[in-house]
Amino acid sequence: MKKYTVGNGPHELGAGATKRNSAHMLPVCDWLGDLPENTQLTDLIEVQFKNTRKGYFHNTVHLPLEKGVKVVVEANPGYDVGEVVLTGKLVELQIKKNKIDTSRYEVRQVIRIATDDDLERAKQAHAREQETMIKARQLAKSLGLEMKIGDVEYQGDGSKAIFFYIADGRVDFRQLIKVYAETFRIRVEMKQIGARQEAGRIGGTGPCGRELCCSTWMINFSSVGTGAARMQNISPNPQKLAGMCAKLKCCLNYEMPVYEDAAKALPPRNLPLETKDATYYVFSTDPLAGTVTYSTDEHVPANLVTLSAARANEVIAMNKRGEKPISLESNRVADAEIGYQTGHGELTRFDKKKKKHPRR
Repeated sequence: MKKYTVGNGPHELGAGATKRNSAHMLPVCDWLGDLPENTQLTDLIEVQFKNTRKGYFHNTVHLPLEKGVKVVVEANPGYDVGEVVLTGKLVELQIKKNKIDTSRYEVRQVIRIATDDDLERAKQAHAREQETMIKARQLAKSLGLEMKIGDVEYQGDGSKAIFFYIADGRVDFRQLIKVYAETFRIRVEMKQIGARQEAGRIGGTGPCGRELCCSTWMINFSSVGTGAARMQNISPNPQKLAGMCAKLKCCLNYEMPVYEDAAKALPPRNLPLETKDATYYVFSTDPLAGTVTYSTDEHVPANLVTLSAARANEVIAMNKRGEKPISLESNRVADAEIGYQTGHGELTRFDKKKKKHPRR
């Protein structure tokens, strides 16, 4: 029997996801899975379908479900076939983490463990997806709609299909839904996706030389901002920061927690340091090294001085007490410099006459 693959996202089973295998994905680590009482805490389970679609269901019939089991679940209308990826207490935590409103989200039931007939019917339904997608793109183009059909996903019983589309703005596809329903004789649901989800479905190789994270192991997509590049002192070059989807690379977020923890020890960026000679402003920071570089000009680098975070916080504490150090370096170094200047740098040294030594 052919083993179905699982995609990224609310995941669903399907022939169109052959390049994505649930065995190679990194879902939530079920660290409570080996506890016998884990499944007794709640009857909720998490079911993964094709691509990035997931669903949560009640196991009210108390089936012996564990990770990797194919199940038949309720759908609207009919039923769907998916794979169990999480059971027990962690399912409730996942619902809370994903901010799912259970008062509005209808939690349906698990019907049964999938039989060979259920899997065969689901296989036949998913085999129609590629042909349906090509035809759907032609119909959308004939209606002059500014949208692109990125993928099609059939329900396990073949009575419904989800058409994933990409569009820059709002699209009135009411007429398109009627055309799809008449052409394919199914119930139609339209769902808009972003550039990241499209790149994950298509796949490819990133600039690092490895296969795209979104097409191999990523389950959920989080927003990526330019602040992540600034925090890590990465050059703000759009060509280097953009991924294959023309959006900021997802890997910019991978090391952000480490930088954020290290940045807590650094002084505030908007707080200048006052000395007796000048005012120093933050020019750059290195969170991992724990250093801060200050400049005497607020906008351009001038008289740059690099301090440790401890020394910078010490100077800030002195400024709050109304004290101003002679220099940003430690007081011991400043005293040595003062002694050098007073002993060897005074102008009157030129007025002293040198003793003449007699000629031999």
